Amino acid sequence: MLTGRRRLGYALAVTATVLVVLAAVVAAVVVVRPTPPEGVRVVPDSSIVTVPGYERGCKPEQGCVFGPAWSDDVAVAGGRNGCDTRNDLLGQTLDNVQHRPGTRNCVVISGDFVDPYSGRRVRFTKQDAAQVHVDHVFALAAAWNRGAAAWTPQRRRDFANDPLNLVVTTASANQSKGDRPPARWLPEAAAGRCLFVSRFVEVAQRYQLPITAGDLRVIDRVQRGC
Repeated sequence: MLTGRRRLGYALAVTATVLVVLAAVVAAVVVVRPTPPEGVRVVPDSSIVTVPGYERGCKPEQGCVFGPAWSDDVAVAGGRNGCDTRNDLLGQTLDNVQHRPGTRNCVVISGDFVDPYSGRRVRFTKQDAAQVHVDHVFALAAAWNRGAAAWTPQRRRDFANDPLNLVVTTASANQSKGDRPPARWLPEAAAGRCLFVSRFVEVAQRYQLPITAGDLRVIDRVQRGC
């Protein structure tokens, strides 16, 4: 039988063991909140709602809220250089670029590139141009709902043509993404995921657009592996 002193020592040892186990359990369940990127406001996911008035098309009866597609009349890098934004991006991104004669090295007719979202090498030709898209990393519809609806038309045109927010990719990858942010979509390729979330943050910083708590969790998780 245990003496009183031994019983006390045994009880203390059991208590210490229990406390160690409890501390380990608590440490395992504590969720460390990711730190928001500098200069970026984080909002609850539920605060993002559809803002009326978004019309991307520029036909006479449409709103054309971000200006004509790939306009050169913008105050961002590549603007007012005599070449539209899409061809600017193709020319900067593609390898083995061939331009249409007589266009002052503007209109790209062929080349190839590694799609950052899938990691696959892709051949571009003017005949099959619809198979290659230029993606808005921070989608226009998402930006509209997060504050761009209140911007001036010029600022929206600049946003839609800012190379920081543009990535040449395949039509299938761009259609898969749609207007979804990091909380709802990530590229297939690991390098593409790193590019996507880092650009998303940079665009949010430059244009003072909020990201959601869900976006932040995904961005933090991805960047830990980059």
